[in-house]
Amino acid sequence: MPMLKLQYEVDGTDFTRAGEASSSVKKNLRKLGVSADAIRRVSICLYEGEINMVIHANGGVIDVLVFPDRIEMVLADTGKGIADIEKAMQAGWSTAPDEVRSLGFGAGMGLPNMKKYSDEMRIESTVGVGTTVYMTVKV
Repeated sequence: MPMLKLQYEVDGTDFTRAGEASSSVKKNLRKLGVSADAIRRVSICLYEGEINMVIHANGGVIDVLVFPDRIEMVLADTGKGIADIEKAMQAGWSTAPDEVRSLGFGAGMGLPNMKKYSDEMRIESTVGVGTTVYMTVKV
């Protein structure tokens, strides 16, 4: 049974609000006394995921479950899906449009950073249906 369950709606039309979920989770984890390293890793994973949801999927839903030994994150969207997950995991590869890149986003580091900072990561995606990313950070 999780100690804490959190859920966030990610607005896919507003870059200025991307990061609100990761900031809220960070505050909640601090209150629970989670280690600074685990908080940092969770924050990076969630922020990268939020940005991806805004860039590629017109938003989505983030669920965070906090257990005594781990933090589980599920990021689900109904966007266009990822056609080639292996390619999408390559650092620097991106399908972000030029207008997004001009804002400083879309460098192709989102999924690689999510993988790097989580202890476990799994992606399920169907083109035309959406993507769900499952991540775990051990505490």
